[in-house]
Amino acid sequence: MLYHFIAPLQEYVSFLRLFQYITFRSAYAAVTALLIVLIFGNLAIKWLRKLKFKEEIYVLGPQSHKSKAGTPTMGGIIIIAAVLFSIFLWGNFSNHYLILLVTALALLGGVGFIDDYLKSVLKRKNGMPANIKFIFQVVIAFVIACIVYFNPSNEEYTTKLFIPFFNEAIIDILWFWVIFATFVVVASTNAVNLTDGLDGLAIGSILIVVTSLGIMTYVTGHIKLAAYLRIPYIPASAELTVFIAAIIGASVGFLWFNSNPATVFMGDTGALALGGVIGIMAIMIKKEIFLFIVGGVWVLETLSVIIQVGYYKLTHKRVFKMAPLHHHFELSGWSEQKVVVRMWILGIIFAILGLSSLKIL
Repeated sequence: MLYHFIAPLQEYVSFLRLFQYITFRSAYAAVTALLIVLIFGNLAIKWLRKLKFKEEIYVLGPQSHKSKAGTPTMGGIIIIAAVLFSIFLWGNFSNHYLILLVTALALLGGVGFIDDYLKSVLKRKNGMPANIKFIFQVVIAFVIACIVYFNPSNEEYTTKLFIPFFNEAIIDILWFWVIFATFVVVASTNAVNLTDGLDGLAIGSILIVVTSLGIMTYVTGHIKLAAYLRIPYIPASAELTVFIAAIIGASVGFLWFNSNPATVFMGDTGALALGGVIGIMAIMIKKEIFLFIVGGVWVLETLSVIIQVGYYKLTHKRVFKMAPLHHHFELSGWSEQKVVVRMWILGIIFAILGLSSLKIL
């Protein structure tokens, strides 16, 4: 923990006072995570291949996907390791929110790892039973929501619901907020997992969303900017910017290997971990509804599955050629690269829409 080692020395070496600044530590957290992934990425991929952690293509879909069978999966381990190492260097662990995020990243990554292991190594088609995986997600999300709920430093805003484009809380939902927050985290976790179906799609959309959240964590933790923008001031949220920067750096590095044609997939190990911590950060800084806007691509992907399943059960007919939505576009004749890039463009539009909600009313 470099930050805590250097902090006492700041009094004697003026240069070390830079470590007080969120922007300085965020920049180097991103660079550190990026370099770790780029330097050790190939070694990690060879290790995954040697351990036979390979993707199995079980579902029917675009024929081009069959060629992806055997590609190393569980690449989320690379991202998680890079983020954790970077945060241990640059993070301030006196911040309880940061400790929660590190814990959640490890726990959800562990759930995803078990699921990936069952599918890729033990050749169990469905991996971990869906209900068991869902229970793990709900328990982790619920416990973290409770910890945030009972946090006395944020009791002024915790249970209040803020809607983008409106600067005042719409309603105080009281204890029901814990259930709502649990839903947000679980929904974010599974939405990212559903989006992880094409080379670069999930990690690219994660980059867009976490960059938007990074802006929000910084201004929410900055007393002057929060007052100017008329948003809740939550001091502990500023440190989350360092965590987000580490995710950005690791994600950019991972995209180097995950871009089409991918040499590694993140698997549930990465999708569940990253999706979960994104949802957790949103509830910590009171941007739950904001997340649904900037994560619009994830919302569309999830809705396509819900609509497809629901409509098929009622009529035995399909609305889409295949769900999630990205497969529908593939089967409609779009190339994989075109689907991914257009989804990124749509994600950027959603991010701009969400960020444009600042200081309007």
